[in-house]
Amino acid sequence: MTKQQANWSPYDNNGGTCVAIAGADYCVIAADTRMSTGYSILTRDYSKISQLADKSVMASSGFQADVRALQKVLAARHLIYQHQHNKQMSCPAMAQLLSNTLYYKRFFPYYAFNVLGGLDNEGKGCVFTYDAVGSYERVGYSSQGSGATLITPFLDNQLKSPSPLLLPAKDAVTPLSESEAIDLVKTCFASATERDIYTGDKLEIVILNASGLRREYMELRKD
Repeated sequence: MTKQQANWSPYDNNGGTCVAIAGADYCVIAADTRMSTGYSILTRDYSKISQLADKSVMASSGFQADVRALQKVLAARHLIYQHQHNKQMSCPAMAQLLSNTLYYKRFFPYYAFNVLGGLDNEGKGCVFTYDAVGSYERVGYSSQGSGATLITPFLDNQLKSPSPLLLPAKDAVTPLSESEAIDLVKTCFASATERDIYTGDKLEIVILNASGLRREYMELRKD
C-alpha cells in the first residue's frame, strides 16, 4: 500500500481578472468581483481594486489573503512617506515601492499579480504591470489574472503599442478617448466571462483623470 501524504500549501488561487489602460490624460483600471477557490464561489462581491494614493490605484488577482497583506504594507509605507515628505506619493514612485515590496519577499512571495494604474507627474495616464516577485514594466495597457490569457491577445489586437526598441521612443499611452477605453474594457470582460469560470458576477471600473476618481459598475453573467 502506498503511503498517503498530506499536501498542504500556504497558497491558494482565488481567480479573477484585472485590466488597466492608460490614455493621454486618464487611466482606466477594472476588475471583476468574483472570488473563488476550486469550483466554489466564495463571494460574488469582492473588490480587487485598492486606491493606494490620490493618483495611484492597484488591481490584484491571485491569493487574496496575500493581496490584503500587501495592501496593508503599502498603506503603512505610504503613510510614513506622507509624514516624511508632506505630500502624496506619485504613481511612478508607488510603482517602485510596490516592486521593492514584492522583491523583498521573493523567497516566500506574495502570491499576487498586480497592475498599478494612475497619473504621472505630467498628468499622463500610466500603467505598470508586475509578476509575483517585483519585476515590473511601464506599459500602455495590461491584464492579469485567470482571464488574462483571453483578454491580452484582444488588447494587443486593438491597442498594440509601438515597440520599445523603436527610436525615438514612442509614448506607451493608448490613442483611445476615455469613453472608448471604458467601452473596450466592458467588451473585454463580457467576452472573458463567457470562457473563464473564475471571472464573472460584476465588473468594477475605476476611472482616474484630472478631475479625480470615479467608479462605474456593470453586471456580468453569474454562472
